[in-house]
Amino acid sequence: MHDELLTIGRFARLCRLSVKQLRHYAELELLAPARVDPATGYRYYAPGQARDALTIALLRDMDLPLAVIARALAADPASRARILRDERDRLAERVRRDRARLLLLERLAEGGLPGYEVELTTEPARRLAVVRAECAPAEIGAAFGACAARLLPALGRAGADWEPPLWGLYPLDLTERIEITVGAPVPPGPDREIHGVAWQEVAGGPVAETVHSGPYTQLPLAYHALLAAVHERGLRPLGPVRETYLAGPAEAPQEELLTRLVIPVAEGTP
Repeated sequence: MHDELLTIGRFARLCRLSVKQLRHYAELELLAPARVDPATGYRYYAPGQARDALTIALLRDMDLPLAVIARALAADPASRARILRDERDRLAERVRRDRARLLLLERLAEGGLPGYEVELTTEPARRLAVVRAECAPAEIGAAFGACAARLLPALGRAGADWEPPLWGLYPLDLTERIEITVGAPVPPGPDREIHGVAWQEVAGGPVAETVHSGPYTQLPLAYHALLAAVHERGLRPLGPVRETYLAGPAEAPQEELLTRLVIPVAEGTP
């Protein structure tokens, strides 16, 4: 059997890897030599280990976590495919977020912070039919879509009239997990029970507001301008933050989306 083994140098050439890489994989417990000579410490590899060595090199080049690579190597073919598809989906989401950041940087580089007209107004109290969900801040878009997909059919089945646009209510402070609320304004009248839908009164009062034109991924620019204006006026922002979708994806392309941002305010700094 030992005659079939390759020295670490020959095995490295077979895999087009370096000896240093193979030693590193062994240190990480990803690919142990088939045999280590107890007298000399020389390492030997079996030709059949080449596939694993090449797989490790490829996955490491993709910056996959070591724990994921170890699980993939130890798994049966079906489980390995599932593990790698999960990583593919995570990578696709990271690429989507990075693309949005690139567009944001490009907009900043071309014209600096865009100008937003911030108004101090008084918002009336509103009564919303709502559904809620918990999510991470990066998942708000998907969570909003899922909430709307629950809310609107429920209102339709119940024959409840509602007045566009849809509302989104979000906490002022973004933590690792937040609760979001998606609401539809309904005309005044007695509350009635609608399966899966709750009722929420949104308090009226002084607010700061602005309108953002463009993709939702660039909403941080509008929030930056809105909060800066609030603090410059010596006001204190309150929650929940409110968004109304004046022109959503069903009505306009990404570049022409219109979103009204509203932050309740009070006198005095925090």
